[in-house]
Amino acid sequence: MAEIKEYSNGEITVVWKPEICIHSGICARGLPAVFRPKERPWIKTDSATSDEIVSQVKKCPSGALSIKQ
Repeated sequence: MAEIKEYSNGEITVVWKPEICIHSGICARGLPAVFRPKERPWIKTDSATSDEIVSQVKKCPSGALSIKQ
């Protein structure tokens, strides 16, 4: 089974499925303070509001990013 990573701010959890990620960069361009591909962990859920993160995650073209509440 493929690895799934979760990043939480206590209010929402961003779920990342790396096996389907197409690395389009939409997440990093939309919220660069949250989505930082060169860092580990690469998703910093405390760097924006939950609403901003949810809005950006909805723009993921591959479905690799989703929200678990």
